[in-house]
Amino acid sequence: MIRWLHLALLVLFPIAWFAPLLRAAILPIFGMDEISVITGLQALWESDEALALVVTFLAIFAPSAKTLGLALLHWNLLSPKLLPALEVFGKLAMADVFLIALYIVIVKGAGYVTIETAWGLYLFTGCILASILISWRSKPVA
Repeated sequence: MIRWLHLALLVLFPIAWFAPLLRAAILPIFGMDEISVITGLQALWESDEALALVVTFLAIFAPSAKTLGLALLHWNLLSPKLLPALEVFGKLAMADVFLIALYIVIVKGAGYVTIETAWGLYLFTGCILASILISWRSKPVA
């Protein structure tokens, strides 16, 4: 069962990357723009390449590496000795959710900006938490 649940994450993570994380507008009367992980990364690559590299690692590479690594582990194609390294990737991916939440709090305090969370933030967070739970359940019993 855990194998199949984990494989579902291989489909859900890419959906979460393109799903709207939040809606933002300088003044809500002009309409709100939806921001996803991918659109946020596109904007970051144009303005701040160093931050874009960090966020790309946290949002795309870390969860992908962990998901693929755990899938290989569940199908007995990877040594259980690598599980601690995979857990680190999961924690790094959770750091990305924390950064998004921090940005929302900071921007809401700016005044003229309106921010609303969207369903993609919950999907992305759920995927990461599910990955952490699957990793925890994957530990070999000593």
